[in-house]
Amino acid sequence: MHKELFETFERQFKMLLPYAENDLSHEVKKHIKSAMMSTFERLDLVTREEFDAQKAVLTRSRSKIDELEKKLSAISAQLALDE
Repeated sequence: MHKELFETFERQFKMLLPYAENDLSHEVKKHIKSAMMSTFERLDLVTREEFDAQKAVLTRSRSKIDELEKKLSAISAQLALDE
């Protein structure tokens, strides 16, 4: 994912400065890539697919918890009637 973000940035950089294909441009790109990669690693980013998968798990878990809470309430109500 980090590589994809850098490649997107690199494409945009080339669009902004299409004439900057000299040694300075390559040196700037190398420093920017290094800085971006270290920043991305510290941010602990996840892909959209990973996020969506975890969201689906959380949604299913929340649904099961809600269902179990309803069952527990029904059982508690039944026990209270039996006393």
